[in-house]
Amino acid sequence: MANKNNNRLGRIDEEFKKEISNIINYELKEPKITGLISVTRVKVTPDLKYGKVWVSILNSKNINETMEGLKKSSGFIRTELAKKINLRYTPELSFVIDDSIEYGAKIDSILKEIIKE
Repeated sequence: MANKNNNRLGRIDEEFKKEISNIINYELKEPKITGLISVTRVKVTPDLKYGKVWVSILNSKNINETMEGLKKSSGFIRTELAKKINLRYTPELSFVIDDSIEYGAKIDSILKEIIKE
């Protein structure tokens, strides 16, 4: 039973990731949000009450303002999500910066420097 539930949650996480990404990139009209925003991961609690959304932000004028804009828009995103995904609950969303892409790029540049020497 637990494994079946994990598979379901995994599918829900993936579906949310896809839809939240579309909503942020195509439907959100928040001036504070700038740059290229990628939803890298979504994790929803088993009771579907809360969801954590990891975002990677590139070329933003101000990352803090963009995060503020996402937090401010979470109600709109949640409403749109409810229209697209038919579940009993639509989780409250919290946004977190995923800097793994930046971290990877930094490691990459360090490795290139080492290789040059």
